[in-house]
Amino acid sequence: MSNLQTNNWHLSRRTVLRGAGATLALPFLEAMHPLRAAPDGGTTTPVRMACLFMANGVRSDRWTPQGSNKIELSPILAPLESLKDELLVLTGLSNRSAFTGDGHYVKTSGWLTGTTITKTTGSDINCNGISLDQFAAAQVGQDTKLPSIELGCEPTASGVDTNVNYTRLYASHIAWKKPTVPLPCEVNPRVAFDRLFRIRSKQGSRLAENDKSVLDLVHKDAKRLQGKLGKVDQQKLSEYLESVREVERRIENEASQLGGGENLAPELLKHMDTLDKNISKAMGKANREEELNSRPRLDHTEHVRLMMDIMVLAFWSDSTRVSTFMFGNAVSNRNFSFLDGVSGSHHSISHHKGSGKQLDQYQVINTWHVAQYAYMLKRMKEIKEGNGTLLDHSMVLFGSGIRDGNSHNPHNVPVVLAGKANGQFKTGRHLKFDKDTPLCGLYKGMLKRMGAKVGKFGDASTELANL
Repeated sequence: MSNLQTNNWHLSRRTVLRGAGATLALPFLEAMHPLRAAPDGGTTTPVRMACLFMANGVRSDRWTPQGSNKIELSPILAPLESLKDELLVLTGLSNRSAFTGDGHYVKTSGWLTGTTITKTTGSDINCNGISLDQFAAAQVGQDTKLPSIELGCEPTASGVDTNVNYTRLYASHIAWKKPTVPLPCEVNPRVAFDRLFRIRSKQGSRLAENDKSVLDLVHKDAKRLQGKLGKVDQQKLSEYLESVREVERRIENEASQLGGGENLAPELLKHMDTLDKNISKAMGKANREEELNSRPRLDHTEHVRLMMDIMVLAFWSDSTRVSTFMFGNAVSNRNFSFLDGVSGSHHSISHHKGSGKQLDQYQVINTWHVAQYAYMLKRMKEIKEGNGTLLDHSMVLFGSGIRDGNSHNPHNVPVVLAGKANGQFKTGRHLKFDKDTPLCGLYKGMLKRMGAKVGKFGDASTELANL
C-alpha cells in the first residue's frame, strides 16, 4: 500500500522546513503526488537542465567514440563507461558565430548564446544574445526558489589579453541574462550552499546566530514532518537530510583546512593551487619548497565535487531547475600537476604544438574533467524520484567552446548530453551530424524539453534531428 493510500494526505510541493535563519526545500515525496491522477496522465516531475563548461578544448584524436547505436567510448570518455546508456555523444556540431575572432573569448562567452561577442578591451562587454540557461530560467524559474544558479571554480578574470585585444572579462562568463548582463559564477561552496538553505543578511553575510548546521536549525520542523509521513517518504527524507548534512560537513571541513572565511576563498582559488611566483628566486630550493608546503593547499577535485553536489542538491530539492558550471575560465592556467603524469598548467599544455608528451598530459587533464562529470551523473542516477531517477528527469550538458586548444578550432566542438528529460531523449547513442551543423539546434531541442517556447535560437531555426 502506498504512502498516500495509508495517510490519504497531500503535501504541498512548496513545503519547506523552517528554523531560525534556515529554510530547507524538500525533495519530491509520494505525499506530494496528486491524490488523483491528472486527466491527461501527465507527470508532475519537472525537467532540470545543467550546462557544464570545460575550458581549453580536448585532444581531438582521443575524444570521438566509435559506433552509433552501441557506443564504444573513446579513451577520454572512458570514465563514462557505466553511464553510456544515459548519454548522447554528438559530433559535427559548431557555433558558427564563433568562427570569427582570435583566441578563446568568442568561443567561451558565446558558447550558450550562439552569438558573436562584441570585441572590446573595456568593461562595455556585450554578447549580443541571451544564453540557453537564462532563456530557460526566464520561462520556468518563477516556479522555484532560485531561477538559476551559476557556479564555478575561478574568480572573474580581469585585465586585457593583449595577444588578441579582448577584455579578460569574457573569459569568466557563459551565463547571460541580457546581452550586456553576464551572471558571474559563485566560486565559494559555503556561499553557494547558503543560497539554497540559509537566510543571509541584506549585506549578504551569514547571520551570526546561524553557525549551526542547517539540520540543527530545522530539526523541530523535520521531526514534526517525519511523524506525518509514511515509511517510504520517511526513508526518502532521511536520505536527503543526510546528504545535505554530508555536503555541509565537507564545505566546513574545506574552510577549516584553508583557514578562511567567506571572503578568503577567491584569493585561495587564484593563488594557492599554483606555485607562488612571488617567492624570491633568491631562496634556496629547499627553503622554497618548505615555504610552499607550509601553506594551506586547495584540493581542486574536492572543490569541484562540492560544487557538483550543491547542484545536485539544488535539483533534488527543486530549489532551481537551471544551472551552469565552469570548471575553469577561458585561458585558464590552473596547475594540474596534482594529476599523475602532468606537470604544468592547463592552458599551456593545451598549446601542445603536436608534442606527444604534451598531448598525453592534455589527455589526462581532459579525462579528469570527464571523470568529474561522471561523478555528478552517478550521484543523480542514485537518487530515486517518482518512477525514475533524478538523472532520468534531467539534461546535463558537458562540452567546450573549442575542439583543439592548440589551434583554437571552433569546428566539431566536443558535446555530451546526459539524461532523458523525462523520456524525451533516446539516450545510449552517438549521433553524427554533417560538418558544422548548428550547435544551437541542440539548444532548441533542450529548451523544448524544458517546456520553454523558442523561435530561432542563434543560427538554428529547427532542433537537431533524431534526438
